Amino acid sequence: MSETLFPTLFSPLQVGDVTLKNRIFSSGHDTVMVHDGAVTDQLVDYHRARAVGGAGLIIMQVAGIHETARYTYHVLMATDDSCIEGYRRVAEAVHEHGCALFGQVFHPGREIMESQDGALPVAYAPSAVPNERFRVMPRPMSQAMIAEVVAGYAAGARRLQQAGLDGVEIVASHGYLPAQFLNPELNVRTDRYGGDLDNRMRFLREIISAVREAVAPGFAVGVRVSGIEHSSVEDEPTDIVEVCRRLDADGLLDFLNVTEGTSASRSGSLHIVPPMSEEAAYTAPAAAKVKAAVSVPVLVAGRINQPQEAEIVVAKGQADACAMTRALICDPDMPAKAQAERPDDIRACIGCNQACIGHFQAGYPISCIQRPETGREREFGTLVLTPKPKDVMVVGGGPAGMKAASVAAQRGHRVTLYEASGRVGGQVLLAERLPGRSEFGGAATNLQSELDRYGVIVKTRVEVDAAMITGERPDHVIIATGATPYRPHLELDGDMPVVDAWDVITSNGGNTPKGEIVVADWRGDWTGLGVAEMLAREGRKVTLCVNGYAAGENLQQFTRVSMLRAATEAKVRIVPHARLFGADDDTVYLVNTLTGEPIILDGIDGLVLALGHQQNDTLLAELESSGISYTGVGDCLAPRTVEEAVLDGLKAAAAF
Repeated sequence: MSETLFPTLFSPLQVGDVTLKNRIFSSGHDTVMVHDGAVTDQLVDYHRARAVGGAGLIIMQVAGIHETARYTYHVLMATDDSCIEGYRRVAEAVHEHGCALFGQVFHPGREIMESQDGALPVAYAPSAVPNERFRVMPRPMSQAMIAEVVAGYAAGARRLQQAGLDGVEIVASHGYLPAQFLNPELNVRTDRYGGDLDNRMRFLREIISAVREAVAPGFAVGVRVSGIEHSSVEDEPTDIVEVCRRLDADGLLDFLNVTEGTSASRSGSLHIVPPMSEEAAYTAPAAAKVKAAVSVPVLVAGRINQPQEAEIVVAKGQADACAMTRALICDPDMPAKAQAERPDDIRACIGCNQACIGHFQAGYPISCIQRPETGREREFGTLVLTPKPKDVMVVGGGPAGMKAASVAAQRGHRVTLYEASGRVGGQVLLAERLPGRSEFGGAATNLQSELDRYGVIVKTRVEVDAAMITGERPDHVIIATGATPYRPHLELDGDMPVVDAWDVITSNGGNTPKGEIVVADWRGDWTGLGVAEMLAREGRKVTLCVNGYAAGENLQQFTRVSMLRAATEAKVRIVPHARLFGADDDTVYLVNTLTGEPIILDGIDGLVLALGHQQNDTLLAELESSGISYTGVGDCLAPRTVEEAVLDGLKAAAAF
């Protein structure tokens, strides 16, 4: 074991009677790999991959402990003994690789995201205080129901131990039911569960006591809390450090797990899975405050994506172990690579949220835009070496071409990639230049490292046509020629400068006139919002006209909240339901897509088009009748996002 780069991170940690082999863990996160409330083969393989990769601890996703805890249609449930066999399969899979396994027991209270069948359920909470984010008005819990729910926590924990897990985590973070009891703004009860802090802690203390009584000695018991909720109120309503100090003094806990955020508000919810706009390890100070007040180990979660970040947090004594959940989604082998002193081989998470929490919120199994093998372990978890290596030509160095080239080379093919520009990366190189999006460029950096690692020959500034392909005579060609900005027919009459968003980005806004600018946004993604913020921060007065109900509507919601917050701070004006029609010397003409009424913006100095993309499919058409073996991937088939591009590249390279 190396003790050079990460000596503290790869030291063991004692959590109760459980010994973790290192300080890297995967925190509880919903995977949408559950069927009818039970573990699936897909979920077993997902967790196995992270155990194989060297994680010291996996904390499984929340399990509902009462029928009223079904906050999504795909929640894992631990309400009867039928759950035990599925949990046992996960435990056996991860224990085989020296990884410990905890499970979460959970009730959302009023934080109900969706129904099971289209009809909204009754949500329960300490008091009838509505939820801002989901617009839920809960029903106050009776004392009889409180006792029933407490018993549910205990029964769920007992089942986890029967299944062979090593510990349980009681979820009192992110504004869920125990946190609602702690919060004096949400708990206005006048019985023994409301009032002063001891009364508001009673519910959580009863849960901990019941869980401890239900499980045998040696089974670790801990609590997850939000050190800071970042709710819409100015002051934090709950003194969580004092809560943790009192729980520690009770002597029933083996660990505390500190995160930030609350599900209850938009401002707080983005901290559940913080986007790249948040600083690395920004939750560590909150964890340090808890650690200074308690005697048990303290775990921390929140934007810790690199082993060097985790090493600093643990070495400084801010926490005893670090959740690196998205880092493990992006690269399950990250711990093993770090321990082997190969940090440059790690595929670093960029905090885009697109296919991890983004998939969850859309109801699909989680994955990663950089590593689509995640969530698809049963199909792509183990690449098969080719018995017949081929000469493969990849045309286009965007994410689709780069992924296809690296995977094909990894399988043993001889691969050459051709890129028309001077640098590979495609549209990723545009995204990284927008405010708050610099980390997105890591996707190109990671793919470039994989090209180098697997011996792909890269030739830049080379235009490839059908004649060149015929002359090279490759065994197979992968076409990844991407897309260019789409410009529909517009009524343009006059001298107003009209530029594409790509040009604005590449010139850092320099080719855009000073004064008032209209950004016409068709797609509702990072392009329109990002360009609008960029121009506004450079002194322009910007109106973002969105052909949809909201700016950024196609972004993952936490990323959207972050970008909307930044655009609002930059004084960007947003006009929804606006389809661009045309422009003259100083006026932009749009139409309201709901009413058909004109939207006329006068005194405008420039128009920026963010109207989507059009596929570059000329080479594909030329090869159709050539007899050459080829596959098209990414935007040259149809313009989509980097997620689909990388997935296309993986599928294409795994197929021959």
